[in-house]
Amino acid sequence: MKTVQLARRFVREDWGGTETVIFETSKRLLGMGHETEVLCTLATAKTDTETLDGLGVYRYPYFYPYIGLKDEAKKVLDKKGGSPFSFQLLAALKKVPALDLIHLHGGNRIGGIGRYVAEKRGIPYVLSLHGGVFDVPAEEAASWTEPAKGSFEWGKVLGWWIGSRRVMTDASAILCVGYPESVLTQERLPDNRVIYLPNGADTQRFATGDGPGFRAKYGIPQDARVVLTLARIDSQKNQHLPARLLPGLRDIDSNTHLLFVGNVTNPAYHEKLVALVKAADMEDHVTIIPGIPSDSSELVDAYHAADVFLLPSIHEPFGIVILEAWSAGLPVIASRIGGIPHFVDDGRDGLLFDTGEDASLLTAYRSLVEDSDLLSRLGAAGQQKAREEYDWDVIARKLVKIYEEVIDENTLHK
Repeated sequence: MKTVQLARRFVREDWGGTETVIFETSKRLLGMGHETEVLCTLATAKTDTETLDGLGVYRYPYFYPYIGLKDEAKKVLDKKGGSPFSFQLLAALKKVPALDLIHLHGGNRIGGIGRYVAEKRGIPYVLSLHGGVFDVPAEEAASWTEPAKGSFEWGKVLGWWIGSRRVMTDASAILCVGYPESVLTQERLPDNRVIYLPNGADTQRFATGDGPGFRAKYGIPQDARVVLTLARIDSQKNQHLPARLLPGLRDIDSNTHLLFVGNVTNPAYHEKLVALVKAADMEDHVTIIPGIPSDSSELVDAYHAADVFLLPSIHEPFGIVILEAWSAGLPVIASRIGGIPHFVDDGRDGLLFDTGEDASLLTAYRSLVEDSDLLSRLGAAGQQKAREEYDWDVIARKLVKIYEEVIDENTLHK
């Protein structure tokens, strides 16, 4: 079986949940004897061709169909929310030999390219919804197009040509990483096959790490109680909340130290985070690391440098970092939003809090600080669940079965 993973971008330095899913499942596809490769644009990339752990990555020139779009705005769209187009990518996808299926990792114009080529070649395609479509807060969705304000969009003609608006309806299967999104998608598209396929984790990789060494390198006291948030530094991930509540967290435990690790996809938000910490005179109790390469051992060490993992997102279809934290044996506190409550069992393998209620987060943190048995029980239960239900090997086998069913059905209908 030969497949193509079609994405907007695929760059180590700007790795996120989507890239992790593509990379980890693709490695396992290759390990099972299947062929797959990544085709994407050159957004944020320095090279057009690369091989990552045996996975071929091919990138192509692109553009945003706007008149008057400034270079700075283009860079922001590259980081998050941009909908580029590439004639070169379309042409390359048409020429991939012996292709059985295209896996789209996004809709809009890139998804439209995949839909168009699949139709022309008479092969099926599946679509993954990584960041949410029907369950995205309006404010979050509006922020994606904010950089293009003041310019004129002419890309509707491209969307019409490649059928961008038909990407979801024409898909042989729609894979949702978040359970609520899968329910909403099935309600909106009752005639489509919608499948809940959660994210996974490399549980063995995250099981061991050098926490003390990480603390020493970044000047974090060895006796601190480190609360880690590892996520894109972006308004969606809501790092401002724990930063704002740090005085209250330190009232519960005076050794509390916040550790924020993540690629900066919203520079203005990052600047405000730094200013917030400085204004509160809490710089000695906060460490901000704007990005660690996804393949670095330091990423694993960051989890092992922590005592508690916190994901305070205001919108989260799934939350792959929770699985990574579990794999490292960490107790987890997370927002009661999106897909998180579907796989985090509140009180058994994690604690959930309501994002609109500051006291809810403080109460959850107090529970862990005052009950060491609860802290260890949550970490152990999460680690077991990650290994048994969410290891990438388990997820990849489910994905292969979906591919095979879709390809077989397409063959029968020819």
